[in-house]
Amino acid sequence: MSLTPLKIIISANAGTIIGNEDKVRELLIRTFNENGIDVDISLARSGAELAELALDAARGPYKVIVAGGGDGTISTVAAAVVDSDKTLGVLPLGTLNHFARDLKIPSDLQAAANIILSGHTTNVDVAEVNNRFFLNNSSLGLYPIIVREREKRQRLGHGKWPAFVWATIQALRRYPFLDVRLFVKDQFLDRTTPFVFVGNNEYAMESLNIGLRERLDRGVLSIYITHRTSRLKLISLAFRALIGRLRDDKDFLAFNSNEVKIETAHKRLRVALDGEIEVMETPLTYRVRSRALRVIVPNETKAK
Repeated sequence: MSLTPLKIIISANAGTIIGNEDKVRELLIRTFNENGIDVDISLARSGAELAELALDAARGPYKVIVAGGGDGTISTVAAAVVDSDKTLGVLPLGTLNHFARDLKIPSDLQAAANIILSGHTTNVDVAEVNNRFFLNNSSLGLYPIIVREREKRQRLGHGKWPAFVWATIQALRRYPFLDVRLFVKDQFLDRTTPFVFVGNNEYAMESLNIGLRERLDRGVLSIYITHRTSRLKLISLAFRALIGRLRDDKDFLAFNSNEVKIETAHKRLRVALDGEIEVMETPLTYRVRSRALRVIVPNETKAK
């Protein structure tokens, strides 16, 4: 496929960018120019600027729009690309990079840029909740609380991982529960639960493969939920996942669907979307858009 002209949008807040902006820019310009590709690089200083740059690029002449950053950055740029004729490129410059990992895109910047040069594409699913896109997962309950508390600590100058540990402890101390009703295929399920997890395609929940997805094009949502349970039981569930016994636990429920509606007594709810928090009005309607996003991947990678 033709790559030129090519647009790269990089988050200035990405973990590997801070303090290395000039070095990253120089490497990318050299790599693409040496291969005869005109490249336009923009650095986004905020989430709002990132979204604006992505929408402008989707309306522009670019054939490929590359997102450089973590999962939140990739998801924001993908939301602009999915309804256009553009192709998404990925430079995994964040801390965890789940989407890139599942597509087998390496974290090394030069290697990731070389994959974009290869121009090999595949189509993957995109999930949405109340018309808000996400690539990896969305969750309610404990995790949005943890993210909010972590961000508070980071604003006070704490590192990301120490802040995350502190936030997790604080969330477990409060250990709030949600009363939810899930509607799936004309059936409903009532639960009082500490969390609801909705994945774009099915996540491995056991052994060393926890958090990995074998396929990104099955056109399904994976829904994971547990009964109201104690803090100790929640830790036990995590341990059972590590030893490969999670799905046998009577307090854990996992199922797939292409759509799920979630009702709660709360009119507005904090929802985590690819690690970012958004306050959304309820009910929450989750859907999957099958193979709606074209993305550049390694030659050996398939969406399945």
